[in-house]
Amino acid sequence: MDSARTAGLTAFHWDVQPAAGALVQDLLAQILVRSPTAQRLSGRLLHETGTRLVDWIDHLEIPDIPGLDGRLRDAGFQVAAERAVFRHPGGLFPPVVLTTDGSYALHLKVESVSDALQAHEAAVPIAGAPWAPLRRARLAADQAQVWVCERHGYQGFDLPTVSAERTVHLLHHYELFLTRRRAFAQPAEGFSHAMTLIEAAIRDLGVDLACERFFAAERAYWQRRNHAARIQRARQDTLGLGWANHDHHTYRSSRAHFPAMIAVFERLGFHCRERFYPGHNAGWGAQVLEHAGTGLVIFADVDMSEDEIQHDFAHQPFPEQPERTLGTVGLWCALHGESFLEAGMHHLEATFAFDHIRPQLEKLGIHSMPPFTDFPHLRQCFTVGEHWSVAPPRIDRLLADQLITPAQADQFRRDGAIGSHLELLERNQGFKGFNQQGVDRIIAGTDPRRQ
Repeated sequence: MDSARTAGLTAFHWDVQPAAGALVQDLLAQILVRSPTAQRLSGRLLHETGTRLVDWIDHLEIPDIPGLDGRLRDAGFQVAAERAVFRHPGGLFPPVVLTTDGSYALHLKVESVSDALQAHEAAVPIAGAPWAPLRRARLAADQAQVWVCERHGYQGFDLPTVSAERTVHLLHHYELFLTRRRAFAQPAEGFSHAMTLIEAAIRDLGVDLACERFFAAERAYWQRRNHAARIQRARQDTLGLGWANHDHHTYRSSRAHFPAMIAVFERLGFHCRERFYPGHNAGWGAQVLEHAGTGLVIFADVDMSEDEIQHDFAHQPFPEQPERTLGTVGLWCALHGESFLEAGMHHLEATFAFDHIRPQLEKLGIHSMPPFTDFPHLRQCFTVGEHWSVAPPRIDRLLADQLITPAQADQFRRDGAIGSHLELLERNQGFKGFNQQGVDRIIAGTDPRRQ
């Protein structure tokens, strides 16, 4: 097997980062002892939303005391382009900013600063114009300050100026993304239409901001079609958080249109990370993509054989399959449409306190499936799938092509088919990767033929 074909399997390897994880917890503890506000918020997050304070951190400000620079470097943090900013390239950790005035500050990520201030009944000024790349406001001025931060395609710490024209462009393109046409007789037309909208947004906004707004619209479309998402979003909005705790966005694609979907994502600025195959004869795989300018991650699923993971399937068309069969992913697309188009995302995965979120949602009537990952560094499960009605012509085509049985066709007409989920995730020690074992069992459990 040549190196080019295996690069996607070996180029990315994610390990737990216990030293960095312990250091971040220590720095957060230093802030908590200095901020009653942060302590109260930590408790409210856990009990009202099933989330952990550490997962909402945008960045930390810590005094540049002797030895801290070395501790950060020893734990794998590296000095970034910005002065006195340390970022960790090998794990999911917030940046650490060293201060020279002895100040401590906890900056929390939210989708909207104004929503957060309203939720906390905080009448304080907002730094940064509406829809600026970075906006922030101070919730509390304890010995350690507590801030909320709203970002739009920007990873820096200065407050960029923004023109009125840019704001109008942003709102215009966001509306176009929210209302983009998704149903087409030929999916290729849908990808072309989306690319036209994206190219126009990039011309006016740049790649990073266009990408950030595109995925805000994608989450809104998915949420409208998933009851569990609406319930949990409402809980998080009681504290003005939105979906700022998202971990990754999962799309399903037919084999025929997978490269077209990847091409759109790459135009939005994503790069292909590791390839994923969950185990022997699983029948499906995935391409993971990451966006440097926004931190967004995509998990793109597709039916495939075990040997096809060795190829650059993200960019090269899959060979046609002569067999009259569809795997779990292919059948889902045949029933509901392409995930990028009319079906929307299969699921959003967000970070939670695993042992809290599941019983909390259970009390609200949101049941979860058995965990398919339960390691100290990674815990995952789906909520029970949302059932969607299926258009009769789709069922008729599948039945005519002998891809489903008459009994299955009757079932889909009567009950619909599993559509989407909310995925509950807990990451520890900065682990950035995914579990490639055990996930196949739970994906098989989402197959509409088994509902």
